[in-house]
Amino acid sequence: MEAAVEPGNLAGVRHIILVLSGKGGVGKSTISTELALALRHAGKKVGILDVDLCGPSIPRMLRAQGRAVHQCDSGWVPVFVDQEQSISLMSVGFLLESPDEAVVWRGPKKNALIKQFVADVAWGQLDYLVVDTPPGTSDEHMAAVEALRPYSPLGALVVTTPQAVSVGDVRRELTFCRKTGLQVVGVVENMSGFVCPHCAALCLWTLSSRGAWRKVKTSSGTSLRVLPSPHSSP
Repeated sequence: MEAAVEPGNLAGVRHIILVLSGKGGVGKSTISTELALALRHAGKKVGILDVDLCGPSIPRMLRAQGRAVHQCDSGWVPVFVDQEQSISLMSVGFLLESPDEAVVWRGPKKNALIKQFVADVAWGQLDYLVVDTPPGTSDEHMAAVEALRPYSPLGALVVTTPQAVSVGDVRRELTFCRKTGLQVVGVVENMSGFVCPHCAALCLWTLSSRGAWRKVKTSSGTSLRVLPSPHSSP
């Protein structure tokens, strides 16, 4: 019989959402940031765990670059975005001496830091922990899923763009979710269009944008909820 998992620093976290994609540059960090801000607007306390170790964008997205991470009795204290401490962050970007410093690590060292982030960050009471991941289905993803699995409910939000190449990569990401037992809570088609500055109509960049989701839904075998992405004027 397996020993029960100690809840530790994630004991106060009610929901965990991993933001995934099969393709880089589709806007995972943007969606993670927008999701956290929307949840805060709804009155929720939110944490963002940035496990994109080679491309940590979350500190810049939330204007927290150059902030220091401190120690407490329970581990690392996350960086808070506001005085109300409604959004807290942890990223390798806070541990680098310079924003231009490259993280040149092999898999085992990356996996060890991800497990340390999961175990040693004192998140406190959170309604949601949003996990911003790198693109693909590699070591970092497996390390994050395995470290977070005991702290269910655990769900995945998959991000793509309308292009056929990106949609093809999303199919592989959905296969990864199925094989690892992750529940897909939604799919975001990011950068799908823009709001016309004259008539406020939503204009799609490609005519195949909406049809791509029928292909994703059919191939995944899962009923997916397509979430609208933020749009801006060109």
